[in-house]
Amino acid sequence: MRWSIAIISLLLMMSAIATAQANPPAKPGASQQQQPQTTPQNSSAAPATSPATSANSAATPAAGLRHALQAKTQEEFKAYQDAAGKPDPTQMEAAADDFAKRFPDSDLRGPLYVRTMNFYAQANAVEKMIVVGRKAIAIDPTDPVPLVQVASALAESTRDTDLDRDERLNEAAKDAHAAIANIDTGLLIPANTPAERIAAVKASILTRAYDSLGMVDLNRKNYAAAEQDLLQAVEVSKSSPEAVVYLRLSVAQDHMNKYPQALENANKALQYAPEGSAAQNLAKQQQARLQKLMAASPASTPPPGSNPAGGTPPQPAPSAPAPH
Repeated sequence: MRWSIAIISLLLMMSAIATAQANPPAKPGASQQQQPQTTPQNSSAAPATSPATSANSAATPAAGLRHALQAKTQEEFKAYQDAAGKPDPTQMEAAADDFAKRFPDSDLRGPLYVRTMNFYAQANAVEKMIVVGRKAIAIDPTDPVPLVQVASALAESTRDTDLDRDERLNEAAKDAHAAIANIDTGLLIPANTPAERIAAVKASILTRAYDSLGMVDLNRKNYAAAEQDLLQAVEVSKSSPEAVVYLRLSVAQDHMNKYPQALENANKALQYAPEGSAAQNLAKQQQARLQKLMAASPASTPPPGSNPAGGTPPQPAPSAPAPH
């Protein structure tokens, strides 16, 4: 879905920010201009417009945000570059594990795992992405990027038949709450990043975090809590509305027999859904269902638990954690 692709692009941008701040140590006697650039080769995961900090930058973090990361030795920096330049996520994960063993105190372990996680996300390898994301979180439990990625992947991939369903949903909720709590202090932002770009990244991460909480509550059939979470997601994404958020909100309200509100949000989901997308098809189904329900009882709202139209609200297909 479009929302998933947009989020992934922003999260990959944050990964690029983190790697761009991985400044190599200055060689004795070397001028600032002679120091190498820090972005690894083969950084296809980062869009060309991503902000970057060169090695000769002071790398002063934006106010209230995280300090810049730096390699302690030339050997560490070279090993980081080699690992980050691997052509596929499986090789990159193995290299990241080796790097973490060789340099157990390196600041660059987390960004390397985040980069690997994003490559798995691009390949739609959800469970591998979760595994690597957990490694990044273990190193830095305050970084909103892996927190929101793992939370979303768990919330969207967990099924009622999973033996570890409750554990996965609890972990998703915990990570989503942590992403929200650390949004103002956990991001790695280079100096001179435009304020509007920082705000856009924060809004996108918060949207996905609240949406993940909404998905957890939908899975738990706690529709009142899901409604509140998804209303928060709608609020923080006003500048870039997302169809899937409105669709999930409509489903939560449908289950609560709040049919007028549910129809309004189904209409918005249809308005913002890309042409021919799964979100558009589901929004049309939801819209038709709610119109039928309201036509059947135009003067009153059916009591909770009733279902005059028959059937159940369509469960919106989860947005994939990476584009196909």
